Amino acid sequence: MAAQPQSEARIARIRSALERNLAPARLSIADDSAAHAGHPGAREGGHFRVAVVSERFRGRTVLERHRLVYEAVGALMGCDIHALSIVAESPEETTS
Repeated sequence: MAAQPQSEARIARIRSALERNLAPARLSIADDSAAHAGHPGAREGGHFRVAVVSERFRGRTVLERHRLVYEAVGALMGCDIHALSIVAESPEETTS
């Protein structure tokens, strides 16, 4: 099933923010919003999964990595993003 135009635009904004702030070696973004249709907060943004591989994560804790991701997309929270699931790895940690 193809992504809806609103979903595509949101993914593009998320991708731009993450690329600009984290210079990822790898980045994937999935929109899981359809699985949360009707959820009260979902009107203010979608549900997304991101997997980011970046040198910026080297030597950082999971909490620090998640903070970097949230800093990168902060302006999108509440308008484009309602919920965000994050996998953040440094290049040597990734297996795929």
